Amino acid sequence: MIKPRVLITRRWPEAVEKAMSASFDVTLNKADIPMTAAQLQEALQVYDAVCPCVTDRMPADLFVDNTYKTRIIGNYGVGFNHIDVEVARGKGIMVTNTPDVLTQATADLAMTLMMMLARRAGEGERQLRAGQWKGWFPTHMMGTMVTGKTLGIVGMGRIGQAMAEKAHFGFGMRILYHNRKPISQAKSRRLQAEYCTELTCLMSKSDFVAVHCPSSPLTQHMINEKTLAFMRPEASLINTSRGDVVDEQALIKFLKKGLIAGAGLDVYDKEPQVPQELLNLENVVLLPHLGSATEETRVAMGMRVLGNLNAFFNGEHPPDKL
Repeated sequence: MIKPRVLITRRWPEAVEKAMSASFDVTLNKADIPMTAAQLQEALQVYDAVCPCVTDRMPADLFVDNTYKTRIIGNYGVGFNHIDVEVARGKGIMVTNTPDVLTQATADLAMTLMMMLARRAGEGERQLRAGQWKGWFPTHMMGTMVTGKTLGIVGMGRIGQAMAEKAHFGFGMRILYHNRKPISQAKSRRLQAEYCTELTCLMSKSDFVAVHCPSSPLTQHMINEKTLAFMRPEASLINTSRGDVVDEQALIKFLKKGLIAGAGLDVYDKEPQVPQELLNLENVVLLPHLGSATEETRVAMGMRVLGNLNAFFNGEHPPDKL
């Protein structure tokens, strides 16, 4: 029996590559260099399945041909704004993603950013490594407490709720959230979470604002000059969702003027480029898109892709079909 041909566009954890190779005729991108649009377009004509990740842009103009061999795109990640899913469907190509498995890892990283901002950990490490630390004194690099503060969550899906759990039960934080609709009453009672119908209301009441909403035309630059203006000078912003949800230039303006206390960012509008103005600021924590970067999570993501491909090529319904 001939195995379906599968392209994996970047290197995955070794255990996943071995598992994929046992089931399919797999081609690996051994150089681990992002593929060009022309290479991705060619791949759609050669492989039965293509498995991209967030760095692989697959917009509408990539699907201009009408003769594709590819029948399924097994996206390695929960976010899929880099793929024009509707156009792909129109060409008869199914798209799947990897929900659930990266929830806790991303929520953990959002908590890390919040803690680093509150205690000025990035600034402190830079000072120490530069040999500028002169020893302990009472007013040195004072930050703020996290315990007992108010956390506003923008997007109360799986990751938002996971962060709320950690913040509320771990640090006694008050939880506010803004979402398309309220979460269940049972979950809301358990977290003692308050629903804010208006984003600006949440921004004005929160000590920390954590963005967890997906990228879409509706959420693009949702965090902008207008909404940032409602934050208090002592409040900080955290973004582990997608870079284009935040208007970076507006954020830079508010940070430079001290209109908000700080920002913790794991994602950027034009990754991997990061504005030099952000790099120059001391009141920000900048991480290189590490949200799901744990061994356990990255393996689980790959196995989720494998499960979707196995189901598809066995004539079954892939569990994560978009």
